[in-house]
Order: sequence, then structure tokens, then C-alpha cells
Amino acid sequence: MEDGMADPMDGRTRRTGPAEDVRAGEPGPTEDLAGRLAGLPVDRRRAALLDLVRGETAGLAGGDPLDIDPEKAYRDYGYHSLAAVELTGRLGRATGLDLPLTLLFDHPTAAAVAEHLLDLLGLAAPKDDVPAPEAAGEGRDGSRVRGECLDGDPIAVVGMACRYPGGVTSPAGLWDLVAAGRDVVSDFPRDRGWDLDGLFSPDPEQPGTSYARAGGFLDPVADFDAEFFGIARREALAMDPQQRLLLQTVWEALEDAGIDPGRLRKSPTGVYVGSSGQDYEGVARSGPGELEGYWGIGSAGSVLSGRVAYAFGFEGPALTVDTACSSSLVGVHLAVQALRRGECALAVAGGATVMATPKVFTEFSRQRALSPDGRCRSYAEAADGTGWAEGIGVLLLERLSEARRRHHRVLALIPGTAVNQDGASNGLTAPNGPSQQRVITQALADAGLRPHDVDAIEGHGTGTTLGDPIEIDALAAVFGRDRPSGRPLRLGSLKSNIGHSQAAAGVGGLIKMIQALRHETLPRTLHVDRPTPKADWSGGGVSLLTEAVPWPRGERVRRAGVSAFGVGGTNAHVLVEEAPAVRTRTPGAGAPRPPAFSSATPPVAPWVLSARTPAALRAQAGRLHTHLTTARPDATPLQVGAALAHTRARFDHRAALTGTTRTELLDAVAALARGEETDQVTRAHARTGKTVFVFPGQGSQWVGMGRELAAAHPAFADELDACAAALAPHTGFALDEVLRGRPALPHWTGWTSYSPRCSR
Repeated sequence: MEDGMADPMDGRTRRTGPAEDVRAGEPGPTEDLAGRLAGLPVDRRRAALLDLVRGETAGLAGGDPLDIDPEKAYRDYGYHSLAAVELTGRLGRATGLDLPLTLLFDHPTAAAVAEHLLDLLGLAAPKDDVPAPEAAGEGRDGSRVRGECLDGDPIAVVGMACRYPGGVTSPAGLWDLVAAGRDVVSDFPRDRGWDLDGLFSPDPEQPGTSYARAGGFLDPVADFDAEFFGIARREALAMDPQQRLLLQTVWEALEDAGIDPGRLRKSPTGVYVGSSGQDYEGVARSGPGELEGYWGIGSAGSVLSGRVAYAFGFEGPALTVDTACSSSLVGVHLAVQALRRGECALAVAGGATVMATPKVFTEFSRQRALSPDGRCRSYAEAADGTGWAEGIGVLLLERLSEARRRHHRVLALIPGTAVNQDGASNGLTAPNGPSQQRVITQALADAGLRPHDVDAIEGHGTGTTLGDPIEIDALAAVFGRDRPSGRPLRLGSLKSNIGHSQAAAGVGGLIKMIQALRHETLPRTLHVDRPTPKADWSGGGVSLLTEAVPWPRGERVRRAGVSAFGVGGTNAHVLVEEAPAVRTRTPGAGAPRPPAFSSATPPVAPWVLSARTPAALRAQAGRLHTHLTTARPDATPLQVGAALAHTRARFDHRAALTGTTRTELLDAVAALARGEETDQVTRAHARTGKTVFVFPGQGSQWVGMGRELAAAHPAFADELDACAAALAPHTGFALDEVLRGRPALPHWTGWTSYSPRCSR
């Protein structure tokens, strides 16, 4: 309980009785309010109560009700203890309800309080009438999710996002890195407070030192827009960078899926995040004393998943998984199982690793397990140890039937997963070949596949002289037998490019293979002078990807497996499959088709952007310009406009960019990024208000009004036809005559009375 708030009081809520504020036999405040609201539709009841709540909230602080964000937590407005009690009292007096002092903790936003009051007044819609949230067609208790779950429904990847070394900030960037065969291992960073002079020693026996002084690092790791996520400065400073970067990456994965993150509040969305190290607390404790009280939560592993669920309002399971190097793939496995069982409708799965201290380098130096130059020479004769790296990777998973129903783009399918343990093997940290064979076989069985149905493996491939040969022989035992001639199992590893990103390694391999499916190429593995002679390559069933190999879509469904083996013995294997072809319906003969726009008169395509601050709005415009000129030079103005309008959250600082060509719109984006005013850029600060319909009467009509809109949008044309049919018996004229541009009619009194209303 924050700021010394009193113990929770009785949570039961009572109506005010006749012995209290009102006289017996006369309606009290509750009955009066309920009576006034009862005659309204449910959405207007909700809006009226929200106005009441915002008014009381603003009145307490002497502000404007329109400045109260319905979805912003009261905690972020500074409502603790006494203020929360006072606001609860004001709401109780305004509604006539006896409200518990825990009201603002149980219902932490103005919108949530209004919804709760609606329920207490007995005015909420019946459960069957409640609109389904974005995540799926389910109630908040998840009952409909479970009822609709089908064992045979594949799991689809509908969104992904990542951060990896080498400046990688997106899956597209990761693909560019591996396709170009780049090695992005670099020297230890100089901006983390590490004692670089005292840290390095070539002597592997020297305590507190590392004989490696390179790895794969994220840059920057300190940048974080705390205000965007409603996090106070002190709390943000005490937060592990893994928490900060994960919040940003989850947001990007949702937008990659075309989902407005705000629409998932109160949805049964699950979070399954892998993390194998939280050593930031010691760093945070060296900072200002004002951070005391935030250190523990800021560095707790359990809070990694909980922070995501809290920030986005997810109400499905939230788990942080720590099985070391296999953490993120175990997270994917748990997410897949939860989706199949109906425990959640949408799942965030992935992993996060940021090395706040050099501890992992010093620890593994004592074990002589590091590559001296920090590079993983996966499956190579020259392999001499692993090299550590950082990364954040996130997948957004959904059942395929739901993805299709909601028109989400499907990037790939996950047909099968498995997790097992080495058990009493040759040592706690020693890899175990038979266990690796079993986990792969279990994943194949889970998917109903045979070994020769898989084309490639993104291997664990840490570059150790013992682990790599064991993995290769296990793969040969499962996939090498009875393999079709000329079609060996292709083997590679992302670790050869960036190093071993630990808890984020498995999901990074998954993102790489999904991109390989989309780009129809298997990229090469770096640093292979010759394949390791300690493995048995003689059967020809497994082939190392020393060069890129085409992987075109064809008659066979393309599939790959991704492996990750934890240092504590927990093994995971995930199968990934190409996305099914998009099903299109061909119109029958004579079916109406929407008219194409004339190239001589291209449509005006508005691009809308929004952000929490003016500076963020300019920065977003800059990123959009870069994206459209580099990654998406083929995107049309209408495609971009539709994506910006329908798949992005809306914030208070907004801009609308107009133009008829891609060049005009890109110029407008560039001007917005520079903060310049032009005729194509309109900026404003939005405030939440009510929708008003204005019917101006005569004088607003013109020749051909609605003609272009009807030509472009059949739904609008259908409504105009219905209006015309309804008016014709009474007016003696046809709307379509005016739409065709007949000039005499627009100024006739009968036309001016009806045409503006029909066009709206």
C-alpha cells in the first residue's frame, strides 16, 4: 500500500438508504442518477458517467476535465492516499453510492471508474452485448477463449520486433545484417562505467578479470522515453535497461502486427519473456539516493513480464522465464501451449539480455569458456569458445483462425514446440546429445511432421569445441537418416554474426529464420574455415551453410527448426513454417468493382501521425521518412495512409499531411521532421471531447457533391442510392442527376434541403 494508505476497508458497496442523506419515501441521489441515465443507450450512459468522473477529478485539482486522460492511471496524476480518499468521497456524494476507499486502486483510471459505476448502478450492458476486445472474441474471464480453442488450430506469428548488436533496431535490419554477412562484434563499451583498464588480463586465472575484451553490444541502452509509458523519472532511472528496452520492443511488435496497443487494455493477452540475468541493481544503487525504494522492483526478474502487462493493460498470464540460454524459446513454447489451451487470445513471447556489468565475462573466463576475440565460430574447426552478446527479441503470437478473422498479416506459423531436460547427464552444465535428439523428436511429433519435412536448422552453435560436435551429431541422428538425395539439412547460426545473446538468442534465431522464409534465402554462417572435424559429417545428411543458399517457395512447404540449450540442462526446440498463401476471392462475372482513380486526378491521401510531445512527433516523422525511403520505397500513398490511420495509437500531439503524390507527401513528412510550417502540414493539440453533428441547412451544396466519394467507396454509393430511392416518390428528382453534375438543380430549394443531409 503506497504512501501509508490505510488498510483496505470493507469492499462491499451499498446504496444510500433512507436513514442517511435522503428522506424516506423520496428518491435519493442514486435513484435519481440511475433514473436519468436509464433512458439513454449504454454508450451514452458510459459517456455521461465518464464526464462526471473527469469533472470530479479535475475539480479536486482545479483543472479542466478535458485535460483528464480517461486511460491514464490516477497514480500518474499523483493520486495517493489522501487525494484518493477525497476523490472517492466526491464521487460517492455525486452518485449516492457508498464507495470503498480502495476504489482508485481497484479501478485505476477514469474510464475504469466510470465503467465500475455503470455496473454498480445496474446500467451496464448484458454480458453478451459487451463488444469483444481486439485480442479475441472473449469476455474478460477468458471463458469464450477457452470455449473456442481448437487443438488443430496452428499458431501464427503476426508481429515481431527486435534490438540486436550492429545497430539492428528491427527484423528488417537483422535480415540486412545476416544477408550481408556482417560481423558486428566490437570492443567493450566505454559508456557503462566498466573499469576497462583493470578488467582485461590475458591470464585466465586472474580473479575479477576477463581474457576477452569484445562482444556484441546494444548501443545505446540508456535512451528511454519514460514519459511515453507514463513512468516517473526516478522510477525509470532505477529500471533495468532490459525492462526499458522490452517495453519499447513490445510496442513496436504490436504496431508491426497492425494493432493499436491501446485496444488491448483489459484483454487476455499473455506475456512470456525470457531473461537470464538481472545485475543492474548494483549499478542503480551507485546512483542518487532518491532512487531508493525503486531498486528492487527495477531489477527484479519477475517484474520484467509484469512491467509489460502493467504498461499495456494485459490481463492474461505474465511469466518471466529463466532457463539461461534457452529462456526465450521456452517462453515461445509456453506461449504456444497457452494459446492452444485458451489461456490467452494473444501472446507476447521473447527474451531480453543487457549486460549491465561484465560479470558474465569474468565468470566464464575462470571456466576458460570464452573466445579470446569475442567471436562465436559456430561449427568450425577454429572454434575456441563462446562470445557474449546482448539483444531483445519479441514475437506476437495468435491462433491462425483468429489472425484471419481479424485480418492480421501472418508472417509465419509455429507448428510444433518442445522442451525437456538433460537430467542426470555427464555434468550439470555439459551438453547432452540424446536429450537434444529427444527434444527435436518431440517437437516434430507435436507438429505431426517427419524429419525430412524440415529443410534447415538455426542451431545453438555457441562455438565451443565440445558443444558444437555434440549438437551436430544429434542433428544427424534425427534428420540424417533416409533423407532425400541432394536435399541435406542446412545448418547455420546467428551467433556467428553477433555473438551469443543469451536469453535473447533463441528468439533472435526465430526472427532470422522467419526473415529467411520471407526472403527465400538461407544466409551463410561466418568464421568457418573448415567444419569441425570432431563431428561426423560423413553421412551427408547435415550440411553447414558456408555460403548463402536459395530457399524459394515452391510445391513443398518450407520449414525450419530453431534450437536452444540452457546451461542448466533445459533444452528447447521450435519449428517454424512459411506463412500460408493469402486466400483471395475472385469476383464473379458481372460483379461490381470499385472504380480506379484516374491518374490525371489522383486522390488526396492524408497521412496522420501523433505523439505525446511535439519533439516526439517530429522524431516520428523523421523515422517514417527514413523507413519509406529505404525499407519501403514501393509503398503507395494510400497504403501508408491506411496503415497510419488504422494501426497506430492516437496521442495528443497530431499532424495531418496531405498530398496527391508520394513525392509531395514525403516532402511534407520531411518538413514536419524539421519543424517547418507548410501548406501540406497541419498540426494541432487534440483534446478528448464529444462528437457533434452539424447540419448547416441551405447553402452548403455544390455541383457534383459526393461524386468522387461515391466512385471510390461502394458503401457510400449504396447509402446514396438508398436515400435517392426513399426521396424520389416525394421530391420528383433523382440525386444521381446532380451527382453527374447537372448545374440547374443544386440551387433549387428542394435539393438544398435534402442533398447536404444525404451526403453526410
